[in-house]
Amino acid sequence: MCDSWPVRGEPSILHADLDSFYASVEQRDDSRLRNRPVIVGGGVVLAASYEAKACGVRTAMGGRQARQLCPEAIVVPPRMSAYSAASKAVFEVFRDTTPLVEPMSIDEAFLDVGGLRRIAGSPADIAAGLRYAVRDRVGLPITVGVARTKFLAKVASGVAKPDGLLVVPADGELAFLHPLPVQRLWGVGRVTAEKLRNRGISTVAELAEVDERALMSMLGGASGRHLHALAHNRDPRPVTVGRRRRSIGAQSALGRRQLSPAELDARLIVLVDRVCRRLRAANRVCRTVVLRLRFDDFSRATRSHTLATATDDTAVVLVALRRVLQANARLIREQGLTLVGVTLANLDNADAVQLELPFERRSLHDLDSVVDRVRDRYGNSAITRGVLLHVDPGLTVPLLPD
Repeated sequence: MCDSWPVRGEPSILHADLDSFYASVEQRDDSRLRNRPVIVGGGVVLAASYEAKACGVRTAMGGRQARQLCPEAIVVPPRMSAYSAASKAVFEVFRDTTPLVEPMSIDEAFLDVGGLRRIAGSPADIAAGLRYAVRDRVGLPITVGVARTKFLAKVASGVAKPDGLLVVPADGELAFLHPLPVQRLWGVGRVTAEKLRNRGISTVAELAEVDERALMSMLGGASGRHLHALAHNRDPRPVTVGRRRRSIGAQSALGRRQLSPAELDARLIVLVDRVCRRLRAANRVCRTVVLRLRFDDFSRATRSHTLATATDDTAVVLVALRRVLQANARLIREQGLTLVGVTLANLDNADAVQLELPFERRSLHDLDSVVDRVRDRYGNSAITRGVLLHVDPGLTVPLLPD
């Protein structure tokens, strides 16, 4: 099937991705760490330098295992304020390059440089200049992939890492894409890769040869259509400026020690408190709550629940997620939990929805708003729930605006 979709004449979409962001900031700020294996975070690896990754250290790995793999690694505590400042400086470089910037996270973005050839040179020249500017102004390495589609630009940056630049020519897109493993495609995780491998499919080329209907039967309708399109580099999405988040989330690494039900509930409260505050600050409400779990064997589970009405009420969200957590208590006991995450999805603007709340729920919403204002003025520790008085709230990871 050959869908008609807009195609650019030349590669002009950039995917810019900072290399081992947290670890690179640490190496930038402390000369003793440069060219040495660095691990950010002790109990759980938040980031690892490429020197540590060469020893097998990976993000989200337990600290003990990481130190066994790389005994010479230097472990440093995270400095979230430094990472946030570095991210802001990098995005200033992005916006000085082109007004068409679509942030993906604090350390990566898509940029559209089409139409800038007369004033700034070819997309390849612009990408090279961007890398130089980030290194010169912010002191960090960054990898850039350039292609005609967002998908392929992201794949190119992944292949070019670390600290590289890769332009995929318009007449060489499938020649570049098809030899790659299927895991390079968005949406192919461990489970999907295993399903495909069981069918003898390990490369993008082998996937591209499969009929779309067969893929839909194998993987489900939406996933089959999605991967069939990507395998043929069909991705018409433009770089979008000012698009709001589709979800708001937070997660907490728990380490290897098994938490009691009360300790796990306290971690859940911290996460719900955090994401609901962000939801209200963005003047939005959610209709779906999602609980994400990761276990000792690195397997994952995702559970969701759709609420009766859209809300930004901390108490409502907490009750719903407590029920989801309780429904999975046996799985948690048997497999051991190392990470819990909360995501609020199916978002909407809050203005009209809040008028639908009954009086008692509006009163609780007003109380949430008062707590938010106190924290905004006096800091997060100024007011808290009694159950959290002696609980470590964990790290607050720097995020893009909601």
